[in-house]
Amino acid sequence: MTRAWQVTPTDTMVEYDPHRWWSYFHYLKGSMVREIVARVMVCVLWSLGVALFHTHVRSVSIPATVHTLAGISLSLLLVFRTNSSYDRFWEGRKLWGGIVNETRNLARASGVFLQNQPALYTAILRWTAAFPFASASSLRGKASLGPLAQELPADEVAQVMGAQHVPFAVTRKLSALLDAGRREGRYSEYVQMQLDQNVQLLLDYLGGCERIRKTPIPFAYVMHLRRALLVYCYTLPFALLDALGGLTVLATFCVAYVFFGIEEIGVEIEDPFGHDDNDLPLDLICSTIYANLTAIVPAQPQPTPQPPTT
Repeated sequence: MTRAWQVTPTDTMVEYDPHRWWSYFHYLKGSMVREIVARVMVCVLWSLGVALFHTHVRSVSIPATVHTLAGISLSLLLVFRTNSSYDRFWEGRKLWGGIVNETRNLARASGVFLQNQPALYTAILRWTAAFPFASASSLRGKASLGPLAQELPADEVAQVMGAQHVPFAVTRKLSALLDAGRREGRYSEYVQMQLDQNVQLLLDYLGGCERIRKTPIPFAYVMHLRRALLVYCYTLPFALLDALGGLTVLATFCVAYVFFGIEEIGVEIEDPFGHDDNDLPLDLICSTIYANLTAIVPAQPQPTPQPPTT
């Protein structure tokens, strides 16, 4: 039995119990604090300088009406930004759920017709298990078949790894293997077409992931939001001085932390196929598929021992 592919802890997204509140307040991993701390602290230092200048030099306060109106619009923009990113995150998860389902469907259906052809069935299972690894690596700008690189024939692996699009090359191998089963008389052309439909769906799901990966949030929207966010946060102390006085620095910190944090969450999850703390656990999904398919690989027949010659 081939050992299960191991996933290191850094390959998985943050796991937590949503019913527990206080246990995660000290967490830095996945909380966006490290990503926004520099921006927030600069904003806080700026507000401190404004407050000191206002107290010891001259008044620089302005009416808060403009910031009140702008804050409502900015909040709506941030909500839209985060919702758009989460839609991309959730669609990516549904597409990878489809990859999981189709690998199992292909393994299940082909096994019915190839139960008397363990070598061919094993090859289909291994190349099917290779597809998720190839897809995850392709979405991350790399090329890899994961643990299957050591389990498949070296010449075929070299041929696939040399292709311009590795996951596409893997599906071509799968289609060729399914065609071999039909040519051997294991099933009809209609059955072959139905089995190959699973392979087609694998490519369709990967294509959906590539659409998300290669179509970022429009540049104009992102830049306008960030400029508005910076202008709002760095002019906020002037609008709070009369109302809050010495508490202006604390209030600026709270607003900056909330606004910069929401914007950074949108940035982190808009491309869910990387290695960030809140990205999809693609390595874990690939490992699950690999374990599922490896568990049903037919046992290889052992050679019959020959009696000793006298």
